Amino acid sequence: MGSATREALASSRAALAAHADWADLATGENLFDAARVIGDSSQLLAALGDSSADESSKSALVRAVFGATVTPAALELLVTVAAGRWSSHQDLLAGIEELALRVTAASAPQDVSIGSELFGFGAAVSSDAELELALTSKLGLVSAKVGLIEALLAGKVSPQTLVIVRHLVQQPRGRRIGELLTFAATIVADQAGRIIATVTSAAPMQPGQLDRLTAALATRYGRSVAVNQVIDPSVVGGAKVQIGDDVIDGSVATRLSDLRLQLAG
Repeated sequence: MGSATREALASSRAALAAHADWADLATGENLFDAARVIGDSSQLLAALGDSSADESSKSALVRAVFGATVTPAALELLVTVAAGRWSSHQDLLAGIEELALRVTAASAPQDVSIGSELFGFGAAVSSDAELELALTSKLGLVSAKVGLIEALLAGKVSPQTLVIVRHLVQQPRGRRIGELLTFAATIVADQAGRIIATVTSAAPMQPGQLDRLTAALATRYGRSVAVNQVIDPSVVGGAKVQIGDDVIDGSVATRLSDLRLQLAG
């Protein structure tokens, strides 16, 4: 990520943070829609991503294109994005997508865990090769992918999760479905002030064990932790914990592998 994008993202996040009343599902959905409109128009994307263009002209363009179709909050956030100087056109699209994810996440009731719903759907997709192909194939119609998402998730997950997944399959931008869902879950967690820990073990951890692990990770990273459990008998015992790029591998399988390497050496 270039320095220009970091500054533009910081400005966009600050604009959202300054207006808690902007966190409604309609605004999040409008932002996702706008990202797709901009991404599908090379001329519009080039105009809004032109770092040499005057901010007022880009603001006027945003208002002309979206002023009558999005909420006032979505319009102001899009104006903020357009005013930024992004390192690339793709970074601009990513910036709009991140704002949409944050707004959508913030609109959910407190008893709704979008991250858990995204993780659960990701696990279902990764275990079904045909489903993954249907959602990621470049040959498939976007409308068919959206219809499949609706059939699988409507009424089974929160409206927020449905909006997020529906957008991701419509505008993957070269990313695989697993990567898309992981990225979305990370942004959703960050919006709530949490980080995500994926814990892989041979069997489900006992509640007491899980509580102690969660508390230890929260102390280590200085943030609240949301834990996603993955059951994998091949780890034999112990657990592997992944948070972002950090991996803490205490599994028996890894220790046995290390031992075999030492004996072989």
